[in-house]
Amino acid sequence: MGKEIILFKSEEPKSLSDVAAFLNQLADKLVQGQVILQQGTEEITLDIPNRVVLELKAEEEAKKNKTQRSLEIEIEWIVGDQSGGGVTLG
Repeated sequence: MGKEIILFKSEEPKSLSDVAAFLNQLADKLVQGQVILQQGTEEITLDIPNRVVLELKAEEEAKKNKTQRSLEIEIEWIVGDQSGGGVTLG
């Protein structure tokens, strides 16, 4: 397995409506094929291909006197792979 390198990371408390607004903006950028993430002076540009893998995961973790739930949304792709994916026969 290759080494994972974190290119950009952000975690901050937000209202549910702010998160929904951010996800709507992200969706608009995904359709355009490019996402630019900025925080302070840090910036990364991601070119998104037409075919990606969408992974959704709902988790529940029991902690001391509380239960924490999370919803993870992950979009992944192979850099430089513009083939559209899928198996074909030659």
